[in-house]
Amino acid sequence: MKIKLFAAVLLAVCPLGAAYAMNVATFLAKADALEKKGMMALFSSDYKALKAEAEAAGGQLRAERLAAQKAGRKPAYCPTTKPDMVSAKELLAHLRAIPPAQRVRIQLKDGMRSLLARKYPCR
Repeated sequence: MKIKLFAAVLLAVCPLGAAYAMNVATFLAKADALEKKGMMALFSSDYKALKAEAEAAGGQLRAERLAAQKAGRKPAYCPTTKPDMVSAKELLAHLRAIPPAQRVRIQLKDGMRSLLARKYPCR
């Protein structure tokens, strides 16, 4: 149930602006705290902040990919034509695999980019 709730937070990845870029350590700390709250997480301000941050990072990555393609450069990742979204569980597992000492230096967008590059390599 907790995974499904948190998955709902991260499934919609669309362009939105962010006031600041959250690092992976902060994102994971807030995500872990939300998972512990269960259904009450829906009423938390961190829920909205994490959702907005994930959406903003996804939107920035999409814009970067499209700009690279338009400029004739190789993008960081090449998604398939079918709608195949990254699940929240998959994203969190990937971010948790980053060594804790590096998490504070890596922005969420960069962590997401590494997952997308691994999942959707450009051939």
